[in-house]
Amino acid sequence: MVLLAAAVCTKAGKAIVSRQFVEMTRTRIEGLLAAFPKLMNMGKQHTFVETDSVRYVYQPLEKLYMVLITTKNSNILEDLETLRLFSRVIPEYCRVLEESEISEHCFDLIFAFDEIVALGYRENVNLAQIRTFTEMDSHEEKVFRAVRETQEREAKAEMRRKAKELQQARRDAERSGKKVPAFGGFGSGGMTSVSSGSIITDTLVEPEKPKITPATVRPSGPSKALKLGAKGKEVDNFVDKLKSEGETIMPTSGKRGSDVSKVLPPPVNVESVHLRVEEKISLTCGRDGGLQNMELLGMITLRVTDDKSGRIRLIINNNDNKGLQLQTHPNVDKKLFTADSVIGLKNPEKSFPLNNDVGVLKWRLQSTDESLIPLTINCWPSESGSGCDVNIEYELQEESLELNDVVISIPVPSGVGSPVIGDLDGEYKHDSRRNILEWCLPVIDANNKTGSLEFSIAGQPNDFFPINVSFVSKRNYCDIQVTKVTHVDGDSSIRFSSETSFVVDKYEIL
Repeated sequence: MVLLAAAVCTKAGKAIVSRQFVEMTRTRIEGLLAAFPKLMNMGKQHTFVETDSVRYVYQPLEKLYMVLITTKNSNILEDLETLRLFSRVIPEYCRVLEESEISEHCFDLIFAFDEIVALGYRENVNLAQIRTFTEMDSHEEKVFRAVRETQEREAKAEMRRKAKELQQARRDAERSGKKVPAFGGFGSGGMTSVSSGSIITDTLVEPEKPKITPATVRPSGPSKALKLGAKGKEVDNFVDKLKSEGETIMPTSGKRGSDVSKVLPPPVNVESVHLRVEEKISLTCGRDGGLQNMELLGMITLRVTDDKSGRIRLIINNNDNKGLQLQTHPNVDKKLFTADSVIGLKNPEKSFPLNNDVGVLKWRLQSTDESLIPLTINCWPSESGSGCDVNIEYELQEESLELNDVVISIPVPSGVGSPVIGDLDGEYKHDSRRNILEWCLPVIDANNKTGSLEFSIAGQPNDFFPINVSFVSKRNYCDIQVTKVTHVDGDSSIRFSSETSFVVDKYEIL
């Protein structure tokens, strides 16, 4: 058996992807495939047709054909067995048997075709072996990665041990009244004895960054050396040309437009006692409405910048009724928090670390209760004569929230043009490079708790999933707030500032 070529073509004979196993010109293979539909007799059902020089063995794939071109003296039974294997390979890489999907995964198909046939002869392989060969799974690579991860964990453990040794050496030096050694791992050595005695051991201190010495000034004059600024000017000129052609240039921070909005701006007025209440949600829903998993992580972080405000306590107001799991820092008095919802150190004589962000309380919520979903997304794609009509609506279930910069990203098929937008609340943006339709809503709150989007585009219902959602909020999901900050001695109030953020880690509708 000599297999000349394997191809996927349209019913008009247009080649979408073709792999030749012998020396053949492009003109030759295109001519053979163009002649193939004209040779078929529509009145009879066959799986092969012949000419004076070659034989076509084919199988219909909806609107396409899987065609093998062989010599006339090949074994037709072996040809049919090979054809079945080729036809089973294509759905492994393509979700739908359409021209755009085949073109998108053409290289994956070519690599799989090469595993089936070598130099025109069938290899003794099955579908599972083809999948394994193309994935190129390597046991040695897994072992190498496991060894590297182990080495990284050991290095981090060694770093923590060294940091604790340096902290202990600093404490010992301060107790004995000697000059505090300026260890490189602690940055500046200007910490007071009060604040250094209460450093929380679980926080790692960043090593001091090396100081950059200014380069010596050389006399000016002509030079043929490479100029570092030249490439930057070329990039700026290229960006200016793109802007003049109407292209939208992403910001230089390296983040996409939907990711930039995930960070809230820092507060303007920051007191000597500053608190951050941060929450992050990870949620996965089914397209039919079932909540597969929802996990919310929250933390209160304290930063003290004045040594006079180090010995303090935080009064917590916890009105949450969703079943949170609360956990305090090991250096925080757990009994005091359980009895009075007050956060303070176990040793009242010690102070919170100065100029350090310390997480004092964290909480976790994990549930599959659909009533806890803050924002529900309902997507209804329905097939029509020209493609799909898609209706998407959102509803804010947690009315106490105010979600800002909401972006609902819906995947759309590639190579079929832009979607035709019908009814729309908010704004939309079609990213043809990433094949995503972004539905942008500035604010979703109790006064704007529902909205909908309708559009039409060629495709099938599965093409519009998974849907991703991103937003930010200055109100937290769980009703936990710091209402008052007091001195340990005298219970007098201290002015404090706070910021609250609720952001998305992952929000998917599968």
